Amino acid sequence: MEKMFCYQCEQTAGGTGCTKIGVCGKTPEISRLQDLLIYQLKGISLYAHTLIEKGENIDKKIVKFVENSLFTTLTNVNFDLDVHESLLKESQKIKEELRAKCINEKINYEQAIYNLPKTRSEMLQDSIRAGIMYDEKLDKDIRSLRETIIYGLKGISAYGHQARELGYYDDSVDMFYFKALSLVTNDELKLEDLIQLAMETGSTSVNVMKKLDEANTNTYKHPEPKKVNVNIKKGPFIIVSGHDLKDLEMLLKQTEGKGINIYTHGEMIPCHSYPELNKYSHLVGNFGGAWQNQQKEFDNIPGCILMTTNCIMKPKDSYKDRIFTTSVVGWEGIKYIGKNEDGVKDFSEIINKALELGGFDEDQEVKEITVGFGHNALLKNVDTIINLVKSGDIKRFFLIGGCDGAKPGRSYYTEFAQNVPKDCVILTLACGKYRFNKLEFGDICGIPRLLDVGQCNDAYSAVKITLALADAFETDINSLPLSIILSWYEQKAVADLLALLSLGLKGMYIGPTLPAFLSENVLKYLVDTFDIKPISNVQNDLTNCLNK
Repeated sequence: MEKMFCYQCEQTAGGTGCTKIGVCGKTPEISRLQDLLIYQLKGISLYAHTLIEKGENIDKKIVKFVENSLFTTLTNVNFDLDVHESLLKESQKIKEELRAKCINEKINYEQAIYNLPKTRSEMLQDSIRAGIMYDEKLDKDIRSLRETIIYGLKGISAYGHQARELGYYDDSVDMFYFKALSLVTNDELKLEDLIQLAMETGSTSVNVMKKLDEANTNTYKHPEPKKVNVNIKKGPFIIVSGHDLKDLEMLLKQTEGKGINIYTHGEMIPCHSYPELNKYSHLVGNFGGAWQNQQKEFDNIPGCILMTTNCIMKPKDSYKDRIFTTSVVGWEGIKYIGKNEDGVKDFSEIINKALELGGFDEDQEVKEITVGFGHNALLKNVDTIINLVKSGDIKRFFLIGGCDGAKPGRSYYTEFAQNVPKDCVILTLACGKYRFNKLEFGDICGIPRLLDVGQCNDAYSAVKITLALADAFETDINSLPLSIILSWYEQKAVADLLALLSLGLKGMYIGPTLPAFLSENVLKYLVDTFDIKPISNVQNDLTNCLNK
């Protein structure tokens, strides 16, 4: 048997699965403890879902634990063995607590009745039972759909975690964690049942993105178009990477007046468009590009980095002493900043380190790009956009975005954006935008041709914009002059894809490769039902889009 087996991300070894060490950097030990943690979450959910169906409420602390545990196993989040062991021990306590409440119920699934051993070595031995390929006789299509649902849940958990940090949650999402995790253990479910559950996972993804949008916009106000400097300024600095707006806000408050420049990195760049964040004058710009370039971009920099969520890569020795993690992020040997009892994080150590390092010696020439075209900003101009479409000035919309990654083939998205005709508008979101967001695209009658919608969770903004246009043109979303070109890497992209499919969107292009966890028959179902297309080459795909 392999040391590990993982195929949840786009870069998985050989396009089939990592079996010796993760391409992401996770060890077989981390991978196997993550398998066992998911196994435990299934056991917890079998009891919790039973109680929910009896009309009982599940403590939100348990929901939060399940959500954060799912998030911990998402690609490029946590690589710390101690954290995983701690989560596993806590999972057993929770399972026993729920089991006691189900004493009169017949729940015989092995994930429920299994009891975690006390030592890490025993956990690693037991993890074999939790491996994706453990049941060799399992129908490959059933396995494919089960894993697709689990990866969708991991993506949902990332969005749910962000919303919950701001005090927002959706009860239907919370209950769905338990429902889905319990149902993927049920051997009586047929393919049709799991397909339906996958679509429900997509609907839940829409709901959690809606809740996160509500959390972000109520807390920090609606994003507004904002010019962001992408070059450096003189002085001490801290780079904030990940996705979490609350962590950035806490850091901005604690660094105010201290002479420290704060830069966003990766998916944090949309933060500049939120009025309650960009009011801080020391939020000076965005550093670098997408997550996969961090080892090169952070190499020997005279400042600090704070990783708030994924995607963290193995820190190089040249900046190991100046990178800090928080929230669910972890790497062995890297300083972690946790919360106190009031939920506040003390960033004094990273602040003092940034001051000690001194920062950049001089300013670079200012270079600005514009972000902040969320649904609220764009829908304010919906009449103008509609008139430009009716007049023929805007011929088509292209949504080009999603996760970025290091694997060859992603230059396709740069080339595609560059070849989109000048009478077409490009919407973009997530870190895939770094492939082309610093290029000049001009405008159409005052409407910028490149509109940055936001983070990966802001696929919800794209949905709202699309539905508003469909309503305005009195048509359905698949009849709009819109083409969707998605790039995927990790499980939030799976949640986004399932969300779009649950809304009935058809004809999407996906790349740079198709997921290894999709079996031939499941892929055929998606192609036949939703006309999903793998990307081919730019000219063919662009021509097909324009001829629709």
